[in-house]
Amino acid sequence: MTEHNPRSTGPSMRALVQRSRRGPRDLVLTPDQPRPTPGRGEYLVRVGAAGVNFADVMQAKGTYGGGPTAPYVAGFEAAGEIVAVGPGVDEPFPVGTHVIGAAPGAFAEYLAVPAAGSLLVPPGWSDAETLGMVLNWATALAALRPLGEVRAGETVLVHAAAGGVGQAAVRLARHYGARVVAVASPAKHGAVRALGADDIVDSTRPDLAAEILRLTGGVDLVLESVGRDTFECSLSVTKPFVGRVVVLGAASGDATLSTHDLVFSYPVQVKGLHVGALATSAPSLYRGVLDELEVLVARGVYPPGAPQVHPLRDGPAVLQQLEAGRSCGKHALDPWR
Repeated sequence: MTEHNPRSTGPSMRALVQRSRRGPRDLVLTPDQPRPTPGRGEYLVRVGAAGVNFADVMQAKGTYGGGPTAPYVAGFEAAGEIVAVGPGVDEPFPVGTHVIGAAPGAFAEYLAVPAAGSLLVPPGWSDAETLGMVLNWATALAALRPLGEVRAGETVLVHAAAGGVGQAAVRLARHYGARVVAVASPAKHGAVRALGADDIVDSTRPDLAAEILRLTGGVDLVLESVGRDTFECSLSVTKPFVGRVVVLGAASGDATLSTHDLVFSYPVQVKGLHVGALATSAPSLYRGVLDELEVLVARGVYPPGAPQVHPLRDGPAVLQQLEAGRSCGKHALDPWR
């Protein structure tokens, strides 16, 4: 039961434990999960709010690359109060400081998070309002800037624009001077329009690629998070040679791309993005993304979030709604409710 954190000892806590690869329906509230202790370079955080992400759905179904073997405590992202500091943390934040970080096991009352990747909760913000900073907003910013190399005047296509990453991407792309074409289901168009998207396209259109080409004549950058259902569309609407496709998810399943496709059919630049791997494999690049996020917060470009907060026990139902595509915006779990 403690496979996700072999250091777990001492007092117990409430947590949501994924017991199989059958999806969120096998996510169970457990009252006596061992509380983690902070390892080297970590903070122990009393979780105030945990973020819900599509990656949680993928992990619950066993389709998330490098995910743990069930049973494990679910969740990736949390904000809360530092209650202990592990050894080897350089210039640690004081106990009592509120931070946000990402680590396995976030759907619980306590979480051990890497200190190096933790950010301060901005002054005046609640824990819940900060959710999304190190995952959704960091992913969107990395996709647009260091990987997507977006420039003012370019056209950016954002799939799943009403989701957590999608909403952040729409706001950020507009901030950097791009024209934004957002793709979302009709029920979510109002939410996307409020973010400032220049054009909104119905994701259910059978002629999705043709409609995007009619509006744009070809896009400079695509943020592709849907996968099988939209990947060919993304490739076909991207400007040849100079256009970029940043792949950051596969909500509808995996898609394939051959060397023949790249040479003869879709001669575009394709890049993959997993923000956790970015933090591990290119820490200076990731640190630059986090530093830029802090500047965006200070300038008011990145406002406090407004997630829908649910009791921890409702986590399985929230994830099932996300899996079915019936949720909009950011959702969070409160482990003390």
